[in-house]
Amino acid sequence: VALLMACIGTYGVMAYTVSQRTRELGVRVALGATPAGVLRLVLGGALRLVGIGIVIGLAGVVAMSRGLQAILVGTRATDPLALSAVALALAAVTAASSWVPARRATRVDPMEALRAE
Repeated sequence: VALLMACIGTYGVMAYTVSQRTRELGVRVALGATPAGVLRLVLGGALRLVGIGIVIGLAGVVAMSRGLQAILVGTRATDPLALSAVALALAAVTAASSWVPARRATRVDPMEALRAE
C-alpha cells in the first residue's frame, strides 16, 4: 500500500511540475531541444529528488537502527540487502510514475506553450 501511495504521489507531483513548466519546455523545444533531451530533463529531475530522499532515509535508518532493531524480526535494521532492495524499488517506482508526465512533456507544442498565458 505504501509503494502504491508513493507511486500515485510521485505521479501527481511530476504531472503538476510538467504542467507548471509547459512554457519553459515549449521554449526549449522551440530552440531545438530533442524529445529525448526533454525526457532526460524531466526524468533526471525526478530521479535526483528520489536520490536525495533515499540518502536522507538511509541516514535516518542508520541513526535510528537501535530503536528499529526492537521491532524487526529476523533481520538487522542495517541489513544491506533489505535497504538496497527498498532503495531500488523506490527508484523504479519513481521512474515508472514519472514516465507518463515526462512523455507528455516531450509532446509539448512550442506554439501552444508560447500562446498560453
